[in-house]
Amino acid sequence: MWKRQKSLSELNQISQGTMMEHLGIVYTKCTENTLEATMPVDHRTIQAFGLLHGGASVVLAETLGSVAGWLCCEGDAQVVGIDINANHVRAAKQGSVRGVCTAIHVGRSHQVWEIKIYDEADKLCCISRLTTAVLDKRRA
Repeated sequence: MWKRQKSLSELNQISQGTMMEHLGIVYTKCTENTLEATMPVDHRTIQAFGLLHGGASVVLAETLGSVAGWLCCEGDAQVVGIDINANHVRAAKQGSVRGVCTAIHVGRSHQVWEIKIYDEADKLCCISRLTTAVLDKRRA
């Protein structure tokens, strides 16, 4: 499925100096059909009551879907999120969470991604769906 071949190290390098680095998001696994990353549940990602902030989960989801989409493209194509939703089904309070991104639809002009976020006990915390647009960088 991936048209761009990037190592986990290269993906993590691309994140330096971005929100992903600030939130501690690290790419951990890339298979034929999935892209995974972890994010700590700490002072950067919790809300006032000590739980993982829903917005932080959405950042993890959009990060995974956008990068997975970019990996499916060639040349100068860019991928941008145009719609995202998230259902928060369980609170995460400590440790880290793991996002797993899989494709629902990968087309030439748009893509749809499902991202599931699990706590350290492998319990589902959030499920998200991201729609992305594939842009020709020369026309953007």
